[in-house]
Amino acid sequence: MTANVADPALIRGVALFAPVAFILVVCALRKPGERELAGAIPATAWNLLTLPAVNILALNLGWWEFHAQGAVLHGLPVDLLLGWALLWGALPALLVRWVPVPLLVASAALLDLGVMPFGEPVVVLSADWLAGEAVGIALCLVPGLLLARWTATGRRLPARVLLQIVLAGGLGLALPVLLTGVWRQPGWLISLFTQVLAVPMTLGLAAVREFAVAGQGTPLPYDPPVRLVTTGPYAYVRNPMQVSMTAGYLVLAPLDPIFLAAAGVAFAYGAGLAAWHEGERLAERFGREWHEYRRAVRAWIPRWRPSPATPAATVYVAWSCGQCGQIGHWIQRRRPVALTVAAAEDHPGDLVRMAYERSDGFTARGVAAWAHVLTHVNLGWAVLGWLIMTPGLAWFAQLCVDAFGGGPRRPPRTVARSRP
Repeated sequence: MTANVADPALIRGVALFAPVAFILVVCALRKPGERELAGAIPATAWNLLTLPAVNILALNLGWWEFHAQGAVLHGLPVDLLLGWALLWGALPALLVRWVPVPLLVASAALLDLGVMPFGEPVVVLSADWLAGEAVGIALCLVPGLLLARWTATGRRLPARVLLQIVLAGGLGLALPVLLTGVWRQPGWLISLFTQVLAVPMTLGLAAVREFAVAGQGTPLPYDPPVRLVTTGPYAYVRNPMQVSMTAGYLVLAPLDPIFLAAAGVAFAYGAGLAAWHEGERLAERFGREWHEYRRAVRAWIPRWRPSPATPAATVYVAWSCGQCGQIGHWIQRRRPVALTVAAAEDHPGDLVRMAYERSDGFTARGVAAWAHVLTHVNLGWAVLGWLIMTPGLAWFAQLCVDAFGGGPRRPPRTVARSRP
């Protein structure tokens, strides 16, 4: 069923400004709090990232097509995408604390089903357009609303951090790479730049992970950690995420000069607005602790050795095991900062792997413990440690260690002579 043909300019204007008007009405009726804003931002960003992908898929599979001139990017009307992202992102996200997610999904889906047939001649639907609608709901609407819900209620920290990582990687890296076309370079060149790019990306991922693990929060301004994070990358540099983004763009700059401009923008934002805003909030929340940390760690130039102010930790090594004892001696020779090497034989618990325990309550075992030990040595070893901590990679590394004879073993309670 199709609607009567309407003025394309009117359709595009309504598609953009109607969601904006709805959002203003909701905000006027009840001013959103920080948690609602924290949920609305990533929900909208999620739809801005995924809706173009779904619409490109729709064009290729013939679910619908666009007939538009002006403000069109890769065949997609920009104003329609922006309005759609607000309608599926910010608007329901502002209501998600009071309205159940299934009801919001059903309402948004019904609204789309009723409105999309009236989009001609800008949007021309095929007989199979409902398939595209279902894909959009599953990949765009539902994950965005779940992210908004978890953020607004402070739940599911690992899930919302993972979705934020996908968002940052998609909007900050994958989308620019696709739009500039630098991926069309020869394979050997892409491989080389990917390997170099892995270093700043590892720094950024480790910083996000540390926010979640040590601080119990996320990089979002309205969803911050509850504790001042001074471990991991933050023991080396105060702004590891901004450093990661800026360095990543500089790596890509030889492929396209636009990334040099992006690096300048990222640096200006991080050194200007972000530093001022975040610095004020951190000073208010953590006071003396923040000022001491700020004096010890630079904002943009990483330290070679971690800050002595990093929380103290202990690594337990079984000195009665020959291979484990060698690892313990290797650690001691590197003079790790804020790390004590102790005998697993003296640990009050029942250890079967190397154990890392930090004064803030964080613990790790096996390969993960070894990775955290490396972050106490110097920046070079720390990058390797952060890489090992990558989800999935640590599990695979532990599997390999176990396969080659480094599996769990229980040390005796009597301390061996090899203990220093």
